[in-house]
Amino acid sequence: MLTFKLAIRNLFRNTRRTTLTAILISFSLIALIMADGLILGMKDLLVSSLTKNLVGEAQLHRKGFRDNFDVDLYFTGTDDLVADLRGRPEVTEVASRVLSGGMVSSSYNVATGMVFGIDAEAETRIGNIKKAIIEGQYLTGERGEIMLGRPMAELLEVSLGDRIVITLSEADGGDLSQALFRVSGIYYFGLREIDHNTVFINADQARQAVGISADASHELVMVFEDLSVSREKTSTVFDDFNNEQLELKSWMELNEDIATMLELSGLSTLVIGSILFLLASLGVINSMFMSIYERLYEFGVARAIGTTPWQLAQLILCEALLLGIGSCLFGGVIGYGLISYTTLHGLPLGEFEMSGIALSGNIATQMQLSQFTELPFYIILLTLVAALYPARFASKIVPTEALSRSL
Repeated sequence: MLTFKLAIRNLFRNTRRTTLTAILISFSLIALIMADGLILGMKDLLVSSLTKNLVGEAQLHRKGFRDNFDVDLYFTGTDDLVADLRGRPEVTEVASRVLSGGMVSSSYNVATGMVFGIDAEAETRIGNIKKAIIEGQYLTGERGEIMLGRPMAELLEVSLGDRIVITLSEADGGDLSQALFRVSGIYYFGLREIDHNTVFINADQARQAVGISADASHELVMVFEDLSVSREKTSTVFDDFNNEQLELKSWMELNEDIATMLELSGLSTLVIGSILFLLASLGVINSMFMSIYERLYEFGVARAIGTTPWQLAQLILCEALLLGIGSCLFGGVIGYGLISYTTLHGLPLGEFEMSGIALSGNIATQMQLSQFTELPFYIILLTLVAALYPARFASKIVPTEALSRSL
């Protein structure tokens, strides 16, 4: 208790210095909380941008299809495969797709891109295609409907109701076929690859255009009850549907660059934390040394009357502990208020692109319990580590040298 009382008294001997040091430590904790929340928010946004758009959480193809999207590599028995997958408790929804590269032409211009024949109703439960519509309407199943990205519509100089001709290569032969459509909807995902190079038509008409049967598809896309199923591949569905003909891949396998970025995101917090700790530790060391030099005569007297070196070191460490606890309490309250606000309203970071994904607007941070339990613990621990050097210096004070000084 005596050490505790002395530590409190010494901290308030120079209120200005203690306050500035506490603010430095507090701001380090606040910055860590906000950085961790922002990184988690960006991870969630990246994953959502992938899984809620076209990729889904897993995709089933013929082996080798994704190498060059060969229209000949399709599989039959789509209805049976969809029924099997939907019957599994971990699978929430499945949708079939027909994919083919093609030429999209209007009366004014020509563009090349990927043609997606989709099951319009099932896709609404898979991703955000319907939500991305900015003009016109979503596919209703009627013949001749087509949806274009806004950049492609601008390139082709078309608007709602204008005619579009798609030229495709037929499966099992390579003959060219053409089909006439009218623009029913214009969408905007904010993903360059989709907005500039992808069109959506109804799956039945896509099958007719590429010359495959009504139960054939190039791709099955699915979502699971829990995203961790696809992230960690805990479901037996991955074993059951990976064989000599078919391959089922999770969204992480389909986007290895994004997966690597997400796995390394924890390193970003560590790097930021290390830089902030270095700055905070320098402030703690400076504050402690200034305090020791101000009390050098007192320490000399204390050593002369029998105070042990460990007791002096203990006093310095107790001061650092109290400084760290007080700073983390203040920083935790401010950090909680800031991250609560940014979780609801987001951080206005403008527009930027990451791995081909355009991120714009406000990015919502994520708040977790560990930000207010683990991070303050590390800050307090590292504050104590920073105080070890000043404590060692204080424990080695020679009484005769200290008493000969007058401050």
